[in-house]
Amino acid sequence: MSDSGNNQVDVLVIGAGNAAITAALSAHAEGASVAVLEKSGKDLRGGNTRFTGGVFRHTYQNVDDLLPIIKDNDSPGDVIVDPYTADDYYADMARVTGGRSDPALTKVMVERSYETVCWMAGLGVPFEFSRAVGGVATADGKKTQLAPGGAIRSLHEGVGLSANLFRLLDEAKIPVFYETPAHRIVTAPSGEVTGVEVRGPEGGRTIDCRAVVLGSGGFQASPNMRTSYLGADWSLVKVRGTRFNTGDLARAAMEIGAQSYGEWSGCHATPIDSDAPTYGDLKLTDKTNRLSYLYGLMINLDGKRFVDEGEDMVLYTYAKMGRKILKQRNAVTFQVFDQKTAPYLETRYNTGVPQEANTIEELAEEVDKKYGHMGFGKEAFIQSIHDYNAAVQAGEFDPTRKDGKHTKGARPEKTNWATSIDEPPYLVYGATVGITFTFGGIHVNTDAAVVDHLERPIPGLFATGEIAGGFFYQNYPGGAGLVRGAVFGKISGANAASAARGA
Repeated sequence: MSDSGNNQVDVLVIGAGNAAITAALSAHAEGASVAVLEKSGKDLRGGNTRFTGGVFRHTYQNVDDLLPIIKDNDSPGDVIVDPYTADDYYADMARVTGGRSDPALTKVMVERSYETVCWMAGLGVPFEFSRAVGGVATADGKKTQLAPGGAIRSLHEGVGLSANLFRLLDEAKIPVFYETPAHRIVTAPSGEVTGVEVRGPEGGRTIDCRAVVLGSGGFQASPNMRTSYLGADWSLVKVRGTRFNTGDLARAAMEIGAQSYGEWSGCHATPIDSDAPTYGDLKLTDKTNRLSYLYGLMINLDGKRFVDEGEDMVLYTYAKMGRKILKQRNAVTFQVFDQKTAPYLETRYNTGVPQEANTIEELAEEVDKKYGHMGFGKEAFIQSIHDYNAAVQAGEFDPTRKDGKHTKGARPEKTNWATSIDEPPYLVYGATVGITFTFGGIHVNTDAAVVDHLERPIPGLFATGEIAGGFFYQNYPGGAGLVRGAVFGKISGANAASAARGA
């Protein structure tokens, strides 16, 4: 298929992130002719994938299960790996989503998570142990305790994942059409998908195909859809990832009868640097994240704590923490650390410039210099830290697990990692909310086929990744997003190729 010539292909994949490209590679492996549409130009390609930490949450029994995935890219000598079974995965999904995740879709994601990551590694996607994202150094500093389920990530995070997926597209000679947004799905009178109307550099045209895979992401970069579905407060939030995920194809699918599904008022929203740009910056990618809050305090502009920073390990709380920040005035908060916990901050904090001082009172003055124009509650900030320190109970601090070291009498209480802020110099990092992806989307079945309101598959239409709803509600376990996209990417590509053959 050429950009100016033949306008027909077996399988047309819309989107160019992890979910979409795994679908394209899967369809190609089944013998289908495949083409990929990318809304952005080549320099901004890759969707949200380029902005991720690259963690893939999957099942495994021990470190030996990870070695076929890691291969020669890394060594297990300095890591501690605890088992992560299917039961663990199900329990995490049930706990963080309030038991709302679709059981059939969740079963496919969990049961096929390991084999899918192995498949990707076999294709040539390199992986490494995830020390920096979710990993915590042991007290002696000699080893890293890897997060259960989040033990591996793509080599060089999302940037590396995207680069390697595009390399595999090139090796398979699968064409990618850049600056070519799709805006309507074409169907025959009998209901099956027959093509897609697009608008590329050469103008509008219709690409005929026998099957379509939608992998174009959520609607988090659309201010009007955020306002409509998430609420008015979300209109001005910063977008952590790509600016091109605007929900166009979800609406196009629903226009031809696709069933909407999942929590349309829910999203993955995480603490990011308060100075982060409005949209994701490819020079920073995921480096604006501020996720070490569990080892310190979060205080709002009024000088008050507002959340239990130590509720759980970070990969189970960071995706919902942004919503709590959004409820604070101006959606601005301050993460406070002292030198006991500063060594445990993620390396991503190195991209920020903290306020620093040797006393709490001086620290408040430093914060006031930058945020005083917003009405910073300096005296309340000082008092909140002193009140917290007075409420800290005895116990052993252990950054590698929920240690139960808590407060008594604080408002709110901190249930883990409660250490006094008393060892200067003290640090404050400003944080705000960054939306990553939305939870609501269209309904797919376990074959990744898009279904209508009677749950009948729409012939020739498949979907994977963030455009598909029903997986995550209110929160999600870190690393499940990339795995969800890859598992259903592999399934959707294979089934789209089969549908194309049948057509």
